[in-house]
Amino acid sequence: MDWSDKTDIAIIGCGFTGLSAALTLARAGREVAILEKNLIGEGASTRNGGITSGNIRLSQKQLTSRFGPERAQTFIDESVAARADLERFIRENKIDCDYQAVGRIVGLTGSFSSQTIERDHNEFANRYDIEPRLISKAEMAEYTNSKKYGAGILRPDIGGIHPAKLLHEMVRLALDAGVKIFSETPVTQVANRKTTFTLTTTKGQVTAQHLISATNAYTDQAQPWLRRRLIPVISEMIATEKLGTNRMRALMPKLNMFGESKQLGHYYRPSPDAQRILLGGRRMHKQESFAKQRLHDGLTAIFPELKDTKINSYWRGFVAFPFDQLPKLAVHKGIIYPSGFCGSGTVWARWLGQKAAFMVLGEAAESAFKNLPMKTLPLYSGDPWFLPLAMSYYRLRDRLSVSTK
Repeated sequence: MDWSDKTDIAIIGCGFTGLSAALTLARAGREVAILEKNLIGEGASTRNGGITSGNIRLSQKQLTSRFGPERAQTFIDESVAARADLERFIRENKIDCDYQAVGRIVGLTGSFSSQTIERDHNEFANRYDIEPRLISKAEMAEYTNSKKYGAGILRPDIGGIHPAKLLHEMVRLALDAGVKIFSETPVTQVANRKTTFTLTTTKGQVTAQHLISATNAYTDQAQPWLRRRLIPVISEMIATEKLGTNRMRALMPKLNMFGESKQLGHYYRPSPDAQRILLGGRRMHKQESFAKQRLHDGLTAIFPELKDTKINSYWRGFVAFPFDQLPKLAVHKGIIYPSGFCGSGTVWARWLGQKAAFMVLGEAAESAFKNLPMKTLPLYSGDPWFLPLAMSYYRLRDRLSVSTK
């Protein structure tokens, strides 16, 4: 692809966020160039579990306490809309990414109030015409062979995709729409020239009228403002050896997506071909060997019969958390920053990338996450030295929660 020193819109980062913004802009007739410092697909857009949860880390109670009931509801509304929009995008563009609308179950491991859950479910169903279900301990056998959980919550509107296939298809659509993509092209400096932006890269300079930063957890020193406002966290996964169709059906009869009601719980699912179990979680150890073992221990805590099962694959990527644990559609000195997806970027990255494009186009880009403050800590530069303390705190909370059951 021929290098050009000018473009209408420059986008830094070629994951779900950057590709979503680029595709939206190119289809509107704008000239777009994406600058990716690594190989395409090397980041978290392909290194994730592919569960279309669109989670918000804060509960509705926490959102209400912080923002009041009406505004709190807008965050939940948007999460439902974003998830539905991903399904629409896949369907309308005929994207082959193994999308499976199988529902997700969150296994409950601590104390809970069935009355409160049922009340919340009724309110959710009335508002969205989506009916979550509280699954009793006895009924859980219909969904999982695991005895770990006291009950479960089924969300029928959450499914699974093959994330690498989705990214590949988005690259194809972007190129077909005329987007220029330059991989292995790190941006080393960004200069705001009042009416334009000049980006210095390893291949030369490029001037753009608009700039969208879609680097999220992979933000480097070239973007110090954003880097100081995001906490990069390693998210890692394992894949078992092939278990076979019959064994998979015995372990996970309806092949649902799964999560756990813990701060540091695991998420897991069948592979798209229903032959393996994929399980992931947040990194707890600096040493990779210990990290892999923790995931294997998590798998056998859920399915003890898999204790001797071989792990065929291990991979990891970075996810980003803002300090307030809410996704962001921020603007600073003219640069648009869709970022901070808190580990749920399968839904939020594409959605907020699209919203960033709407902002450039001057179209309505209403979002509950638009212009939320992006705070930082004094002297923080992007190296999260405090993560071990935070992980220990959340691990203690998980233990206390289980002990109260």
